[in-house]
Amino acid sequence: MVPDTADVVVIGAGVVGLALADTWLSRNPNDTVVVIDKESELAQHASGRNSGVLHAGFYYAPDSLKAKLTRDGNRMLKEFCAERGVDVRETGKVVVTTNESQWRSLDQLFERGQANGVTLERIDEQQLKELEPLARTCGKALWSPTTAVADPVAVVTAMAARVGQRGGVLELGQEVVTAQPGSVTLKNGRTIKCGHLINAAGLYSDTVAHWFGVGMDYAMLPFKGLYWYGNWAPGTLKRHVYPVPDPRNPFLGTHVTVTVDGRAKVGPTAIPSMWRQDYGGIGNFSSGELARIARLYPRFFRSKHHNVWGLMRTELPKYSRKKLVSEAQQLVPALNPADFAQRGRPGVRAQLLHVPSGRLEMDFVVEPGDRSTHVINAVSPAWTSSLAVADHVISGIHRD
Repeated sequence: MVPDTADVVVIGAGVVGLALADTWLSRNPNDTVVVIDKESELAQHASGRNSGVLHAGFYYAPDSLKAKLTRDGNRMLKEFCAERGVDVRETGKVVVTTNESQWRSLDQLFERGQANGVTLERIDEQQLKELEPLARTCGKALWSPTTAVADPVAVVTAMAARVGQRGGVLELGQEVVTAQPGSVTLKNGRTIKCGHLINAAGLYSDTVAHWFGVGMDYAMLPFKGLYWYGNWAPGTLKRHVYPVPDPRNPFLGTHVTVTVDGRAKVGPTAIPSMWRQDYGGIGNFSSGELARIARLYPRFFRSKHHNVWGLMRTELPKYSRKKLVSEAQQLVPALNPADFAQRGRPGVRAQLLHVPSGRLEMDFVVEPGDRSTHVINAVSPAWTSSLAVADHVISGIHRD
């Protein structure tokens, strides 16, 4: 039974919401903390549908939250996994180039890594061959030894278990239909009174924030990520292999990763979604979401901040498995579309759009409200950064 009162209510039982509850309880062990999620099982959305890559933190501008929180989050999540017995595969990652024109961007990534305190090495073709014989680069590449991988569902499950052991109450299958300062109302009509609400609602974080008059210039613009698993023997690919990303967009491009059990995986895409839970077919279709998202696209297309038309031209064809795997062949020539026929769970990136400017938010966005705190942009690498994000957010909350 959901308690009638709580010191803290967290909306969203993804990895960020659970990390927030976990961190609050570690500091306030006598408080009542309730985590509410509309799904009846854990890890049904981005927290369980991502690549499981533990990022190192070298992609992000040095003055950003992502820079600091990814570097620290990588360490903290590895420590958590060691404590809870969750397997981590220390793969490392190579970032490769396909032509000389990318060398300057590669150097900029290295410089960002240096500024962010992340261990990175510049390597040549021979060193790349020793690290990952299946990868190919044009003269130069980067080696990130602290990048790793874990099973995202296992991490979320372990996080939920620690929240429970610390006295937190996890309520699944309970949809929040509205909230206001001091109370949360569930779909079944129950109301929970709370001292403070923390919004970690992922794809619906903007909706929850708007109930409090917070983040009114923001709206969710979701993107779909597709993955394909290879039939290669485990361990054939040893390292994650990534391209040099387009700095104009908050996506890392199609890459080839290793799962915690050694399988090779290609993806993800960044295909625009027209409703929030667009995992395939018309499941979870919402005409209201379609209408709202469609109204955002004219402003997004006019954005001066992104190469929107280029994004559309490159991403939409990736609905084709052959096209997606063929693009990844630039990184790992041994890839063959016929070898990657097992579809992974699609994911949807809860990407925030700043509506007045048409700009996709590149950094985490956390905003305060009346007796509430709203994590309204927690996109990749939020899974890696979850414990560091929680530490940052909880430190900024002053008890009412």
